[in-house]
Amino acid sequence: MAAKANPIPSVWARQQREVEQPALSRTAIVREAVAMLDADGVEALSMRKLGARLNAGATSLYRHVATKDELMELAVDEAFGEMTVPPADSPDWRVAVTAAAESFRATTLRHRWLATVLGQAGLAYLGPNLMAYSERMAALFTTAGLPEPARAIETVLSYVIGMSTTEAAWLTTIARSGVSEAEFIARLLPAAQQAVAGTEHLATAYDAVQGLDPAELRDSKFHYGLEVVLDGLALRLPGARPGA
Repeated sequence: MAAKANPIPSVWARQQREVEQPALSRTAIVREAVAMLDADGVEALSMRKLGARLNAGATSLYRHVATKDELMELAVDEAFGEMTVPPADSPDWRVAVTAAAESFRATTLRHRWLATVLGQAGLAYLGPNLMAYSERMAALFTTAGLPEPARAIETVLSYVIGMSTTEAAWLTTIARSGVSEAEFIARLLPAAQQAVAGTEHLATAYDAVQGLDPAELRDSKFHYGLEVVLDGLALRLPGARPGA
């Protein structure tokens, strides 16, 4: 007798069972999980703690979500539901992609756990919100005329995820300090000045950002890098003249 194939380990690959507990739904579970993730991070989330927050036993939770891994897939997809992508027929593809990237970054900074778990959330890309996001991005790049829209999406998102991950970690550190970003930087100033002392290029770059608003500086860094990425993609468009 042939061995039974192992089921695909994803919440999106199994049929949701009907349960007789209308007070507890998958939607309510996921929203509470996201709230816990926002407040305390991935390490603090457990099925037991989530059940306590929902006044539900573990058995009740498992009827909707089989494992914590499945819960993370659902939480990731929930966050992607907050992201927006302009229509494919937007008049300027660069402006549209910038808006999509900004929405991704803003969502990641609201949910600072998101960027760190994207590569660990199993088959989260099968979720309806993430699939819809990917489809809208693909339509945007295809309409723009880029010959390899899937690779263009990967390029843009690799940049956005990388920058957002670093930024989210920085803001998490500041939040734990109990002071504002400006105050935190002021406390770091003596150590930073000592670190760049004796350097030439680093000291010059450091002096150039002294006194700037931290949030505006983070925005500027993000958009500078994004513009560089879009400049590179623009060279892939039919008729583009490299070096022109």
